[in-house]
Amino acid sequence: MDIFFEIHKNLPRESPGNNEATRKAYSSLKELPPNPLILDIGCGPGMQTIELAKLSDGKIFALDNHPPFLKDLMRRAKMEGMLNKIEIINCSMFNMNFEKNSFDIIWSESAIYIYGFEQGLKDWQNFLKDNGYIVVSEISWIKEHPPQEIKEFWNKAYPYIKIIKENLQVIKNLNYKKVDHFILPDSGWWEYYGPLENRISLLKEKYDGNEEAMKTLEEELKEINMYRKYSEYYGNVYYIMQK
Repeated sequence: MDIFFEIHKNLPRESPGNNEATRKAYSSLKELPPNPLILDIGCGPGMQTIELAKLSDGKIFALDNHPPFLKDLMRRAKMEGMLNKIEIINCSMFNMNFEKNSFDIIWSESAIYIYGFEQGLKDWQNFLKDNGYIVVSEISWIKEHPPQEIKEFWNKAYPYIKIIKENLQVIKNLNYKKVDHFILPDSGWWEYYGPLENRISLLKEKYDGNEEAMKTLEEELKEINMYRKYSEYYGNVYYIMQK
């Protein structure tokens, strides 16, 4: 875990995404109250948290269980003049004990996979006000029959990956109203993978000869190279729904 956090320390993002995608998803939310309460689950270093603060006149509760990410978020929020709109919560998403019907929006970019897509949408619905919105992004198959190499890679890395229509059916089965969904553009992946790849290159020099560290670095690099080779078959999909 030490090498993992050294790889990911102080990166701009901790998952594929960009501010354009955050803005696009937020623009789908209609009839919001003037000062919505927003819960950002698995916020990481908070690139999307700060963007939500800029888009909204509400309050964002940024939840993550890794204090260095939260510290980085608050540093960036202060630089952007958004500190007064954000409250950090150092907590695991598995230990949330908010009151029912607390939030107008629940947001989670590339983090719901930790909890489980279906289980997260089911459980988090309790924290959402009536007619409130949930916005999540999730790795999904874009094409139904991917090549064996990338299929095996994702079945090992994330065996719960589904095709888009299967995730849309989950949303329907949980009695949400589907508002929209869209696939993150390629640029959103490289906003994450670009700095990550640079970090890996530096650490490979530092840990040359350290077999365990090099194995972790090669695993991270393999994910990037899989995307280079097979990006037409899968993507990070934003799912927007209403309770």
